Amino acid sequence: MSKAAIAEKEKFVNAFAEELKSAKAILIINYLGLTVEEVTNMRKDLRDNDVKMKVVKNTYLRRAAAKAGIEGLEDTFVGPTAVVYTDNADDITEPARIVSKYEDDFEAIEIKGGVLEGKLTSKEQIKELAAIPGREGLLSMLVSVLQAPVRDFAYAVKAVAEKEEGSAE
Repeated sequence: MSKAAIAEKEKFVNAFAEELKSAKAILIINYLGLTVEEVTNMRKDLRDNDVKMKVVKNTYLRRAAAKAGIEGLEDTFVGPTAVVYTDNADDITEPARIVSKYEDDFEAIEIKGGVLEGKLTSKEQIKELAAIPGREGLLSMLVSVLQAPVRDFAYAVKAVAEKEEGSAE
């Protein structure tokens, strides 16, 4: 292997390690068995939600993870591996939600493990996280809860007004 090729690979590993360092959520998945169309659709869904997906050789992934200070995922770097990650701190649940949806729809996808906000996370924990509504969903729920007392008060005022109207006639 030429020195230029080795330097190019080292450059890729270093760049990818920097991306992993800044990631708030990292999922390691097996995608083998999906059609090109299915992978393309999943990548589009991920990209639309500010989530990246890279297929990386396991040897490069091991080196990048080590350089990024990520430990404990080495067992997941076996077989066909894709890395799904985001640096969006506003919604770290989005990668888990998207990948879980595809895992439920297609037997070919398997979540192997991940890291969320620097903590090693199992497949089961990722599935639990995927069940939590996203930031927008939680905000919507909060608004609904805050509106309920005002709405109930308005109904009570309306009922009193209708009652007084009826007794005045």
